[in-house]
Amino acid sequence: MGKRRSFSHEVIKSFIKENIQFCRQSRGSICELIDDFNGCYSNGYIDIKYRDELKHEAYHLIKVLNGYIASIKRQKEKSLNDLMT
Repeated sequence: MGKRRSFSHEVIKSFIKENIQFCRQSRGSICELIDDFNGCYSNGYIDIKYRDELKHEAYHLIKVLNGYIASIKRQKEKSLNDLMT
């Protein structure tokens, strides 16, 4: 593999790795929010209906992030394979 391909390969790997890590951290933050929603309900700041709406949206965001992470991983494999050819 030439220097140009090697450099491109490393840039792609680094970008993808950082992007996936950011998404994982975001997913963790959403999970913390779900705990916060439960705490707000327990302390009487919000009613159960609103808590459940917020949790539903949060779980939807987690599903979207999981799908995005999977898509990034598939694209990574494709990009790296394209560089090898």
